[in-house]
Amino acid sequence: MGHEAMVTMSIYRNPDLDPTQAEEPFDYSLRPQRLGEYIGQEKVKARLEIALKAALRRGEVLDHVLLFGPPGLGKTTLAHVLANEMGAPCKVIQAPALEKKGDLAAILTNLEPGEFLFIDEIHRLAPAIEEMLYAAMEDRKLDILIGQGPSAQTLKVDLRPFTLVGATTRAGLITKPLHDRFGMVHRLEYYTREELGVIASRSAQVLKVEMAEAGAEAIAKRSRGTPRIVNRLLRRCRDFADVKGEGIITHDIAEACLKLHEVDELGLDGLDRAYLEALCSKFRGGPVGVRTLAAALGEVEGDALEDLVEPYLMQIGFLDRTPQGRRATEAAYSYLGLKTSDGPLFG
Repeated sequence: MGHEAMVTMSIYRNPDLDPTQAEEPFDYSLRPQRLGEYIGQEKVKARLEIALKAALRRGEVLDHVLLFGPPGLGKTTLAHVLANEMGAPCKVIQAPALEKKGDLAAILTNLEPGEFLFIDEIHRLAPAIEEMLYAAMEDRKLDILIGQGPSAQTLKVDLRPFTLVGATTRAGLITKPLHDRFGMVHRLEYYTREELGVIASRSAQVLKVEMAEAGAEAIAKRSRGTPRIVNRLLRRCRDFADVKGEGIITHDIAEACLKLHEVDELGLDGLDRAYLEALCSKFRGGPVGVRTLAAALGEVEGDALEDLVEPYLMQIGFLDRTPQGRRATEAAYSYLGLKTSDGPLFG
């Protein structure tokens, strides 16, 4: 099949590699519950540990926290860990679900003292709802408009002390007024292969799955620096080991399973390769806009490429984002087995 045919067909990401897919009970059972169990993100943990101890010592609620970074790095898990450390419940809401001011007002007025409110993809809040958060976060007050027209009145409602934890994959889309109201802002980084190996081994123990150290390393190597993908590949390898092996995830079993699912040694799957094929062959290495790339790939949204594909390709040095558009690097050409003369000249 030619390059052009490959990149214009409809392409769907393997759900086992998609960090935005809805999590199943399997994933929840693997989440650490306390900060000491949370693997990786050492600098973030050190800062949060001090803030937690200080808040507990003073008998105060934890300051509001903004977590940002690529999908699947543990933002939701960390929110629950913080709530557990403070001995408080945590209410979870997706930002797009807050369609009316009344939705947010109902949630805020029903929070118990010290309770955590976790808003995922907080950059997607409607402007009117976001503005309601300002006073709630800063003054613990909520302005509720009663009635309409000239007779309308504003009722100020005092809120119980609470901690808002916001999470986003698009920190640049957070407005400055909202950003400034978070007392702590932390970026979660991709995990190292060693950290992912530890996560794979811990998850295998929780699931009571026997796994060789080499099997954990094989999974970690292909997990794109993302714990959620580690756990999902582990699930696939567990199934493969039960059917094709003796229930033990060895190096060979892991390699055979991941090959079956078309995950290469860099952790790239069909959508990643098609993206690179389009960029390097169809658009001669760029620069090209993400919307144009999305159109070339068929049923893939530009936002999905920005969230799921591009961060990791940039991390491994295959992609540059420039003001003019996306550009492939020499490393991307080398990975595809193409010469740079097939695209733009580097140099």
